[in-house]
Amino acid sequence: MKLNRLLICVLALIAFNAKAQLGVPKETFTRADSLRGNLTPLRTCYDIGYYHLDVKFDIANKFISGSNLFKFTAVQDFTKLQFDLFANLKVEKVVYKGHELPYTREYNAVFVTFPETIKKGSKDEFTVYYSGHPTVAKRAPWDGGVVFTKDSLGNPWLATACQGVGASIWWPNKDHQYDEVDSALISISVPDSLQDVSNGRLRKVTNLKNGYTRYDWFVANPINNYDIEANIGKYIHFNDTYDGEKGKLTLDYWVLSYNLAKAKKQFGENVKDMIKAFEYWFGPYPFYEDGYKLIETPHLGMEHQSGTAYGNHFINGYLGRDLSRTGWGLKWDFIIVHESGHEWFGNNITSKDLADMWIHESFTNYSESLFIEQRYGKLAGQEYVHGTRFSILNDRPIVGPYNVNKEGSGDMYYKGGNLMNMIRTIINDDEKWRSILRGLNKTFYHKTVTYNDIVDYVSANAGENLNPVFDQYLKHKNIPTLNFMFVEGKLYCRWVADVADFNMPVKVRIKGGEYQFIKPTTHFEPVDIKDAKKDNIEVDTFNYYIGVLVD
Repeated sequence: MKLNRLLICVLALIAFNAKAQLGVPKETFTRADSLRGNLTPLRTCYDIGYYHLDVKFDIANKFISGSNLFKFTAVQDFTKLQFDLFANLKVEKVVYKGHELPYTREYNAVFVTFPETIKKGSKDEFTVYYSGHPTVAKRAPWDGGVVFTKDSLGNPWLATACQGVGASIWWPNKDHQYDEVDSALISISVPDSLQDVSNGRLRKVTNLKNGYTRYDWFVANPINNYDIEANIGKYIHFNDTYDGEKGKLTLDYWVLSYNLAKAKKQFGENVKDMIKAFEYWFGPYPFYEDGYKLIETPHLGMEHQSGTAYGNHFINGYLGRDLSRTGWGLKWDFIIVHESGHEWFGNNITSKDLADMWIHESFTNYSESLFIEQRYGKLAGQEYVHGTRFSILNDRPIVGPYNVNKEGSGDMYYKGGNLMNMIRTIINDDEKWRSILRGLNKTFYHKTVTYNDIVDYVSANAGENLNPVFDQYLKHKNIPTLNFMFVEGKLYCRWVADVADFNMPVKVRIKGGEYQFIKPTTHFEPVDIKDAKKDNIEVDTFNYYIGVLVD
């Protein structure tokens, strides 16, 4: 038994690492955590509208230098604001209207004081100049930072990945998910022999006549800070188009030259099917203006908006493995499907606080099932999501602590995906479920959201109060147990749960019969199931991730 439990834990940890850009659980938090995660007046006083990030990569010395222009609208009168930059990077100066501004630093926060009051409603700007040796990622994308490595031919190969830890690990910005910049120009200067591929569309390539070339990429849509990327290497480009719900969607692929043939085959077999499935279930791809890209990277992958980082070695599964143990996971490329699913949940809809990262990961984990369903049928998709349960740990709540930039349990992936399948089962109307998923992406198009935004929307449009269900699975580590009891031949039932008003509808039947819905509460109540006996009650534990106890 101990060996089996150990094996389960090891396998679960492997599967967890397959997706999670998560840190180590913390029980105490510091002033630095609060500065990073809290929304103080020094952050809420201004609304970011535009960045121009202009950075030079000195690869030989693992050194970066450059600037970021902040264009903003004042939300209230203020004379002081906060932006963020990791302490190991030097702020050279902060320039406002041609003059340097005074600033102070505390941990990774920078506080700038203006010479006069910035009036509410006014539009203004300042530029931060900085330099230093950025944090080198030891195992991207999980630990965050800049990857400095070489391809198999010995050419330099770099990439950034910073979800969770924050984009301020390599460039100055207002580093909180609640405020997305409306548009951005990303200028990356690299040695002449290399190329940079970033988000959005390539506007210009400029030879700087000093051994460096600058690549200017423009993002026309709102974007998360952690999605902004630099990918530097000896790339080759090929492209395609997809006739989607909003017209022609450009598909651009950037890979190392010696992987061109493999990339054409793998991307051709996966990308269009993925977009077709997700547009059916979630609505139009949210960033037609910026296009869709896959960029080969030296790390496994990341959902960088309009420029998905790809490192799955052009094979199916997760590095050739099936994370569900059902066989379905080996019929498609995990990184293409999962990371692209984030274009809808994570990039289009973004949680305001990292504590609600489940909004990104639970829906996107479930998107894998929907992709399989589009290809192989509904049962196949359900088998896949059911098969991922062996990786669930039930170690701590999925919702993390708020205002300290900390996510909850990695169960947001597999437990979250199973939760979405349960919600669909409860609704029991696939067209309504589809309309809810599409409605979420339409209602919260290019917006940041809270826990209640998502849960209340699903409940309202399902016509069923699902708040207790979400609360149980997301805010508590335990799963509920359906408890049957026979008294003098009569069947009674209740839920044993952490949520006081838990009343999830559930499907039960007599062996060999048809499933019917019952709606237990947390108190024993009689259940009308004809011919029910202690040894013939069956619960739909295929679609419901619950415990069952028959007394």
